[in-house]
Amino acid sequence: MNRIVRREEMAGGRMVLNEIEAPKIARVAQPGQFVMLRANELGERVPMTISDANPEKGTITIIFSVVGWSTALFKTLQVGDSYQNVVGPLGRPTEVEAAGTAICVGGGTGVAVLYPIARKLKSRGSRVISIIGARNEELIILRREMETASDELLVCTDTGTIERNALVTDLLIEVLDRETPDVVVAIGPVPMMKRVSEITKPLGIKTIVSLNPIMIDGTGMCGSCRVEVDGQMRLACVEGPEFDGHKVNFDLLMERLQSFQEEEVQALEAHGVTELHSCRMEEVIRKKERELEKD
Repeated sequence: MNRIVRREEMAGGRMVLNEIEAPKIARVAQPGQFVMLRANELGERVPMTISDANPEKGTITIIFSVVGWSTALFKTLQVGDSYQNVVGPLGRPTEVEAAGTAICVGGGTGVAVLYPIARKLKSRGSRVISIIGARNEELIILRREMETASDELLVCTDTGTIERNALVTDLLIEVLDRETPDVVVAIGPVPMMKRVSEITKPLGIKTIVSLNPIMIDGTGMCGSCRVEVDGQMRLACVEGPEFDGHKVNFDLLMERLQSFQEEEVQALEAHGVTELHSCRMEEVIRKKERELEKD
């Protein structure tokens, strides 16, 4: 049993931070790796990327949005409660060495995954420019932490209630007009990572994305987390979760992520949750493209 020692609701309760006792994992966890969590005997195994690890305290930190029945169940757990299973660290650590300039792009809860990577890059001497965004100001997370891990931090929202009224991809284009980075790391909703990769590919800029396919066991046995990378099937749980963004078949990934959407909605409704989290990146991009065509 892995006890929750700190719990914080973020983004108006839409996201939850859990600091969990897991001393063996905390000692060896690296940025980019994840754990498989199960709340109780009836719960599903859910992959969660480690946002932070504290070897001295013997704890790891995760941040999640309520996007399905199991994460709704996670939200009911309070300080002193325990996860029945916490397995990890799983996946390959981030393979980013010191770079002259690195641009880190994060959206939504992807910022929680991006933070330890940005911190690692800065600790190794990279100049880190971070771009984070969300639908509105309330959904921006870890802003102070990202400021500490970055040489420059740009923040945007769809509503413009804080900093810039823009998409993270809009700010990326602006930064690329004045910078030539060695690497771009993009983590967040799949449409966002796809768009970032489309922007950087013609420029030949190395781009790393962290994928979030359906995953069951986290050890490569079930095959449910398969993704197409460079025309080949790869298992995100053991060969990822990070891949070359220019080689990922994002359309196939998005199609597979919709496989159980109807069942997820039904499960959420049974749990008393009526609103399913969604990303509006594709919708906003298409709207902007239509406006440009009119002009």
